[in-house]
Amino acid sequence: MVERFELAKDYTISRVINGCWQLSEGHSLKSKLDMQDVMKAFHMLAERGFTTFDCADIYTGTEEFLGEFLTELKSGSTLSPHDIQIHTKYVPDINLLSEVDYEYTEKIIDRSLKRQKREVLDLVQFHWWDYDVPGSVETAGHLLKLKEKGKIRNIAVTNFDTKHLSEIVDAGIPIVSCQNQYSVFDRRVEKELLQYCKSKGITLLCYGTLSGGLLAEKWIGKEKIDPDNRSHVKYLQVIEESLGWDGYQELLLLLDRIAKKHSVNIAQIATKYILSQESVGASIIGVRNSSHVESNSHIFTFELDSSDIDEMNQFLRNYPILEGEPFELERTVGSKFRNIMKMNLNEE
Repeated sequence: MVERFELAKDYTISRVINGCWQLSEGHSLKSKLDMQDVMKAFHMLAERGFTTFDCADIYTGTEEFLGEFLTELKSGSTLSPHDIQIHTKYVPDINLLSEVDYEYTEKIIDRSLKRQKREVLDLVQFHWWDYDVPGSVETAGHLLKLKEKGKIRNIAVTNFDTKHLSEIVDAGIPIVSCQNQYSVFDRRVEKELLQYCKSKGITLLCYGTLSGGLLAEKWIGKEKIDPDNRSHVKYLQVIEESLGWDGYQELLLLLDRIAKKHSVNIAQIATKYILSQESVGASIIGVRNSSHVESNSHIFTFELDSSDIDEMNQFLRNYPILEGEPFELERTVGSKFRNIMKMNLNEE
């Protein structure tokens, strides 16, 4: 049975969310995805209780693909489109931030509605590339107006740090969740954000939990990894600045030992660890094909005991946490973390 979480009043989600970033155009550096098999995976996941999907206006092609999925559910399925939760994002291009107004915001929201073939968006997660450009709080207010207009069910943020999230909350915007990168490699949210979210009743939705697949048995003993996609590029940078390669290999062995104890795999242990953290409502796991559907189902067949969590915590305390608040390095001009970001995807 897939665990569910009440994210807002009368709105529940699966605690493992199906992530769609890996399906967007330009994510893969080598292989091409079999989208027919991906569609099969979507149906398999939904039928097993993984009914929540995460996409974005800038994940090229993903909103349209989810719209096709919902259309298929209307004919011959035990599920209906109403059984599916779709979380999208609103990410204005960095070149346009100074020009963003209510009309522009409504146009993008209407575009998402059309792509998804829906009358209301379940959850819109707002992102702002550059805090030095004013307007983030005002734009969040525009989303609230669109919520009152019936186009948005719930408002959230993504990649916000504690200070700028608090500004939006203090402005009276009802934020239900904050999506941030959180894994055994990247623990920046533990500095301030987790506690702040707890104090305000905001749920953390975590991406990067499996770091693009780098938390898996097949990497044990490897001396290096040739990046297969943009996720690998990003998370290899994170490993370099946190555990380092030797620490990464030691962690894989630790996770593998705990996994064998519970008759599961490394990915399931890494996911369960993040789900056990305070204020975490769900973990986002990318969908690339149908082969991992059964693996995801095993996440809810066991529980980590206190000794497992203590051992992992003790290990991680020996290594540094990435500098700054969540997504701060990704915003810092000249940082290698920022240099791999694509910030004008709507324009492209």
